[in-house]
Order: sequence, then C-alpha cells, then structure tokens
Amino acid sequence: MLQPIFGASMLSWVAPQWKDESGIYAIKKAAAAGFDLIELGLPPSMEINISEIKSTLTKENIQVTCGLNLPKEAHIPTHPDIAIHMIKKAIDIAEQLGSRYLGGVLHGAIGVFSGKSRTKEESDKLIEVWNTVGAYAKTKDIQIGIEPINRYESYVCTSGEEVLNLINLLEVDNISLHLDTFHMNIEENGFYQPVIKSDKNLKYFHMTESDRGMLGEGNVHWEDLFKALSEINYQHPLVLENFTNQVDGIGSPTSLWRPSKYNADDLAKGSLDFMRMMTEKWN
Repeated sequence: MLQPIFGASMLSWVAPQWKDESGIYAIKKAAAAGFDLIELGLPPSMEINISEIKSTLTKENIQVTCGLNLPKEAHIPTHPDIAIHMIKKAIDIAEQLGSRYLGGVLHGAIGVFSGKSRTKEESDKLIEVWNTVGAYAKTKDIQIGIEPINRYESYVCTSGEEVLNLINLLEVDNISLHLDTFHMNIEENGFYQPVIKSDKNLKYFHMTESDRGMLGEGNVHWEDLFKALSEINYQHPLVLENFTNQVDGIGSPTSLWRPSKYNADDLAKGSLDFMRMMTEKWN
C-alpha cells in the first residue's frame, strides 16, 4: 500500500542561502499549507540556531529532514576528508533537530567536472567516504540518502542505477537512494522501471515538475511513477521541491529565468493536492 509522508523543501518559500529567520518562515509556511514534513537545507558552514529551529518545529508540530549538497571544497573525488568532516557535522545537526534522515548531493559538488566519466579510483573514494559516514550515522540512527542529479550539474552520479550499484558495494546498510523527478526526466528512460528496480533501497523522493512548476502540468509521467510507488509499497517521504521566482533570491540559483506562473503558496498547495490525489488514486 502507498502510504507516503508528504513533505516540502524549504526552497518552496525561501532562497537556498541559509538564514535562521528564513528557515523559521519556511517551517511555518509548510505547516500552514498542511505538509507533514519540512526539508531543511543545511549550509556548508553548519551555522544554524538549533534551539530556535527545533522550538519552531515543535510549536508547528511538523516533522523534519535535513538536506546537504556538498560544495566544491568538499567534492568527494578530490577532497574526501573534508567531505567526511562536513557530512559528520551535518549528521550531528540532523540528530539535534530530531531528523532521522540526511540526504542530497552527497557524491560530489554541483557544477564541478573533471572533463571525463567517473573513474574506478573516484568510485573507490565514494565507497570509502560513504562507509565512513554511514557507520557514523548508524550510531545516531540516521539514514543517509544519495541523490543522483543530471549530467549538466554533475558527472559523479547521474542515475539511480549508478547509485544502486555503489550501494551494493557498501559495508553499511543505512545508505539508500534518493530520487528526484526533475533529474529523472533528463537521465532515466522512464519513471516506472527505476522505481521498481530501486524497491526497498528507495527511501526518499523529491517531487517536482519538468519545469520546476506545478505538479501535473509538465512532462513528468506521474501515472507511471505512482503506479510504481504503489507496487513497491512506498511508505517514505514524498517531498515537494518546486520553485517560483516570485520568491526573492531563488531565480539565479535554480535557473528560473522566465516569470513563474504561480506564487509560492499557490504552487505548494496545488502540488500537495496533486500528490494526495495521485496517492489516493493508486491505493
């Protein structure tokens, strides 16, 4: 049975540059919109007012997960030790906030390229880093999710299959696949088979349209996706990650150059309604 937890990224309402007041604003907005969960993107500096953020989460009665995208100075193929240090710090913050999940682009830095495909040596470094941080996260009862992204943003992991192949080589059992429909629309051959193949290794999903707009109004094959999620009895977060450039500061980081059709609240509410409708349909 399909029993997801409906979440939203803080980026639905605020720009990615972390500010405590922006995080608090996003938490309140997600709760008011009816989401069960908010994904907070941790800054590389890890400078966050944990007590204030946790207090807001409690007051708004909303669950939390944490996201982290490695910066160029923590690109695993070239700076594995820095990446380990940063991911461990993120795990500590996740634990303190009450999150049982840390996910994101934890294979390499967005926008950093070597000019060639990932090498065996780079794969070995990924496995070493993931084993190390996975073992550390295990002591905190935290799951780590690896999100493949499209070829224009990374060369390290661009498909679900690549991540699954690496996961199968790990010594730890708390690292899983984190898919994103935006990147799937570019890199996967469809939306059904990758989910079926991932099965129990799939524990987190970013839900976004092909143009980052309203769910159901683009090219993502939602029927195929939800059919697959139903067949694997998916019971983990479905987290909205669409954007509107009506939010100050979001346009450039997300490459939204044309005016967005919806404001943040309408985009979030309409997309949540769509996810609920599709879930009900496929149950």
